Amino acid sequence: MKVIICGINSKYIHSSLAIWYLASGIDKYAHGIEYAVVEGTINESCSEILNRMNIKDGDTIAFSTYIWNKNLVFEIARRAKEIYDVKIVLGGPEVSYNQEDVMAKNQFVDYILSGEGEKSLAMLCCGEDISNIEGLSYRDGGKIIIKEACVSFDDPPSPYSKEYFERLNGRIAYIETSRGCPYKCGFCLSGRCEGVRFFDLEESKKRILLLSNSGTKVVKFIDRTFNANKKRAVDIIEFISKNYGKSIPNNVRFHFEIEGEIIDDCLVEALAKSPKGAFQVEIGVQSFNVQTLKSVNRKTNIDKLVRNIRRVIELGNVHVHVDLIVGLPYEGMESFKLSFNQAYKLKANMLQIGFLKVLHGTKLEEEAGKYFIVNSNTPPYEIVSNAWLTEKEIEFLKEFERIFERLYNSGRFVETLKYLETQFDDSFEMYKNLTLFMSGVSEKASLDEFTKAVYEYFSSFDEINRDLLRDKIVIDRLASIRMGCIPSFLKKTCSELKRIMISLDENQETRRKLGIKRKAAALCSENRIVYVDYDIADPITGRYEVNFVDMK
Repeated sequence: MKVIICGINSKYIHSSLAIWYLASGIDKYAHGIEYAVVEGTINESCSEILNRMNIKDGDTIAFSTYIWNKNLVFEIARRAKEIYDVKIVLGGPEVSYNQEDVMAKNQFVDYILSGEGEKSLAMLCCGEDISNIEGLSYRDGGKIIIKEACVSFDDPPSPYSKEYFERLNGRIAYIETSRGCPYKCGFCLSGRCEGVRFFDLEESKKRILLLSNSGTKVVKFIDRTFNANKKRAVDIIEFISKNYGKSIPNNVRFHFEIEGEIIDDCLVEALAKSPKGAFQVEIGVQSFNVQTLKSVNRKTNIDKLVRNIRRVIELGNVHVHVDLIVGLPYEGMESFKLSFNQAYKLKANMLQIGFLKVLHGTKLEEEAGKYFIVNSNTPPYEIVSNAWLTEKEIEFLKEFERIFERLYNSGRFVETLKYLETQFDDSFEMYKNLTLFMSGVSEKASLDEFTKAVYEYFSSFDEINRDLLRDKIVIDRLASIRMGCIPSFLKKTCSELKRIMISLDENQETRRKLGIKRKAAALCSENRIVYVDYDIADPITGRYEVNFVDMK
């Protein structure tokens, strides 16, 4: 018998760690069992992935199932069963808490592995009595036998085999140094397992070094709350900082998710001493409405949370990503506006606006009726409406998020927004009205088309200085895009520009040898020229340094 372990990623750049954990489990607990690891993406066809599997009669296929790949996984599994009569095993969060429903509606599913599957899958492959396998739900005649999710107390075997690194090929590398979560947020599955267990620290450090030297540019910790153990979090940060530029290449970025309220002095000090751009932290705020947070089991001291986030942002050497969720209980449009404005004032490098996904097994799935939550019945089970937001309002906020993503989170309009924020008191209203104006702008509009719409909208206000707005956009275009081309509607003829730039170019030969390009433009609101040398971008913002020269 051969076992095929299949992982379908949302994009090629991602590299599922779950399937390699399962493979390592077979290596450790099921000696002699032949297996193959097959990867794909949701952008591929069912036939393409089936052909890659090279299935034979008698094979077992194990799928790692998530909201982003469920539809394709089920299609592949169904066809594999029809054509080859293989055994189908599903695992992963998308099937771990609704086993009976999945198996009742999908006769092609033979087994569901809930929770940690490294040992359980290996035991199944070895022919162990299925009634003794933890976390394994199965069919017994016409009856479906349901098992609770398996939670181990041992460190899982290392997923980092030679084949894993050969396949990684520069993609995002994932690392897990703990499992579980100390919190039980109503919209999340991570707190379903009791408490947190931490893996061996020294072994985790060895894996950090391995991944750092794999050719990847991003190592992402999948620990649900990286700073659940504050001392351990500081130890790992200091280890990375100490080795950065030595045994860790200085172009690798480490990403982890932290709980903002428990950020302490030691963590801030460790991050303060870290190399600029080495770390990216994600902080899930979700809402600033106390009643909303309480309804999803988040008891938050908001003042403390805000202070802590600001401390990290003000360091200036860490990329900070803050999250809000649309669709939580008690968060209507006015409440969301207040949450958005408070989050916006933090000036994080990214402010992500997500939409509630009502996941199987979460508290909010159980309480959907209580809050009149209506959500899509297909993955990703995104909210449609609730007692506080209508379907129309949520659709508008999705459009709002799209515009906000291009204007703020892209990092391409930093100077433009700094100017606009001096002219508009309410940030939410500013973006809301821009969204309404842009209702006719295509989602696929080019950057030039989008920029022109932004310029036309804001320049229509009497209080806006059109020349200054134009200059801010020009500066942004030069600073945020390598050899950024200035749109024709913003270009200004300046006979002095070329002469002035030549007179300044004392290091032209050096720049040419180093391959450093330069681009310049004349300003309209003042008698100056702006230019950018495309050398090294800021590791936090991704922008290039802007220089100015006065025209005589």
